[in-house]
Amino acid sequence: MAISCDGARVVVTAGGSGIGRATAERFIAAGARVYICDIQQSMLDEALAANPTLKGTLADVAKPSEVERLFRDALTALGGIDVLVNNAGVGGPRGPVETLSYDEWDRCIAVNLNGMFYCIKQVVPAMKAQSSGCIINISTGSARVGLPNRSPYVASKVGVLGLTYTLARELGPANIRVNSILPGAIDNARGRGLVKRFGEERGMTFEEAEAQFLGYISMRTWIDPNEIGDTCVFLASHAGRHISGQNLGVCGNIEWEI
Repeated sequence: MAISCDGARVVVTAGGSGIGRATAERFIAAGARVYICDIQQSMLDEALAANPTLKGTLADVAKPSEVERLFRDALTALGGIDVLVNNAGVGGPRGPVETLSYDEWDRCIAVNLNGMFYCIKQVVPAMKAQSSGCIINISTGSARVGLPNRSPYVASKVGVLGLTYTLARELGPANIRVNSILPGAIDNARGRGLVKRFGEERGMTFEEAEAQFLGYISMRTWIDPNEIGDTCVFLASHAGRHISGQNLGVCGNIEWEI
């Protein structure tokens, strides 16, 4: 039987492309009403044009004033919010920790961790008022294994896990559930671009680089963005009504990363 979120009011950040768009579209297919934001107008316009029932606005989640406007708009459009998918994130700078600039570090933390806090802060009052809600934070499989030369990214995403655990306890008495999802190697242009870059830096073909990447995943598999969307829909549905405080890896079991 298909999982239903019929009538649920859902906000997905960075919903114009990638995991965010896949998640928004999976919620629409499950009967939900969905509102997205994106930092790129072109991506936002493309997603809205492809999904007539979808609504959205331009917003940078690292800026509190834009997040406040986003949720004013979303509440007006939806009449309430039942589900928040905190998906917006950036890859951050790459390099040895001593070479990173303060501004690069700050921007990565601002988007990946502070942005989630800003969104949660806006949505919780409405969820408390209705005595129900579901918050899903998108972290990464890298949060479990570490990733050299990506310290701002991993630190921000590990912070997401701590935020999830803490808010699951804090908000549980109000019947608000909080979980995180840890995606693996996402099979889209960005994910394959990362592998291509890795190979080029080491004089490897794409196939050689791909085999090396997947060799550290137990199931030797890429992850379709729709799998993340389907997991979000499940967590938000009646079937997931008692799941909270969990960090769910949708990754084929990442054993290590290089």
